[in-house]
Amino acid sequence: MIQDFNISELEEVMKIWLDINIKAHDFIPEQYWLDNFALVKNLLPQADIFVYQGNSGIQGFVGITNKSYIAGLFVTDQFQSRGVGSALIEQCMQLYLFLELDVYVKNEIAVNFYKKNGFKIQKEKINDATKEKEYSMVWKKCAKCATCRANLKN
Repeated sequence: MIQDFNISELEEVMKIWLDINIKAHDFIPEQYWLDNFALVKNLLPQADIFVYQGNSGIQGFVGITNKSYIAGLFVTDQFQSRGVGSALIEQCMQLYLFLELDVYVKNEIAVNFYKKNGFKIQKEKINDATKEKEYSMVWKKCAKCATCRANLKN
């Protein structure tokens, strides 16, 4: 079940953030994530955060900044490829008319996930901090189908 983030979940969410970043980005030194942990922990409560809560606790979460930017989508190892990430992205697509994100080119699983969910690559760039290539990707609701027209009125 998807719920709004509660500040009491900060430690659990940050553990997921660190674990998944280290695992998914093995091409970036682990120290980079450790060095950025405190900054992210401080900034995270300022974002719109949605958590996927299961019987065993938080199975994943997504953070949105500036009403459109997906700062991160993270799913715990044991719940990847089980619909948690898709449910989180669908929640965002229901709430926002436009979504954008940056994803490392080498993170092919994430790139393919976003493509499968309707995101399009807009450009390729170099991340200033890591010097790794990233794709900037976007998704927007269409105004053509009945579902999108109804949502655009809200």
